[in-house]
Parts: sequence; structure tokens; C-alpha cells
Amino acid sequence: MAVTSKWRQHIENWQSSGLSQFEYCLQQRINAGTFAARLCEYRKLDAVESFALVPVQIEPAEPESVATSVGATIIFTYAGHRLELSSSVPAAWVAELLRCLA
Repeated sequence: MAVTSKWRQHIENWQSSGLSQFEYCLQQRINAGTFAARLCEYRKLDAVESFALVPVQIEPAEPESVATSVGATIIFTYAGHRLELSSSVPAAWVAELLRCLA
């Protein structure tokens, strides 16, 4: 079941209420199990909506590293961090890595 605006409002009201889920449900006369299910769906939606792209810089490999690697190198840089991957790394693996970092 989709998270309707009614359930979004309940979830947002509960979050700002300071009550436990059970107490909020009792007060509002709503089923605690249904509330928990909608909350789970809401959190999944929230995770998807908060997805952000990470800036990526692709540079050619430096001459000395070309001799030790096969093919091109993909370099990810972000917030002072650098990750070098061989271009032979499967795209699905890179996508999963980026998904986990988001």
C-alpha cells in the first residue's frame, strides 16, 4: 500500500509528538501494526528521495600506473577522498558501491 498524505501526516505528527509509536496510535485511535507498516514504507521512500549524486572526476591513469595496470583507470574523488578502480570492474558493482555510499 502506498504511503498516502494521511499517513505521511500521521508519521510527521508522531515524530514531533515525543510519544512512542504505541502511545501515538492509542491517542489517535489507529492500528499500531498498520502504522508500523506505513512507517516502514515511508522510511524506504525517504531513503530513495534523499538519494544524491556524488560528483565524479574521471582522469586518465598516470604513466607509471599504466605499466602496472591493464586498461584504463577510473578515479572517483569526493571530499578529499580518492578511489581508483580498473575500468574492468563491472558497472553493476560500481553502481552497488555508489548506492551503499549514498
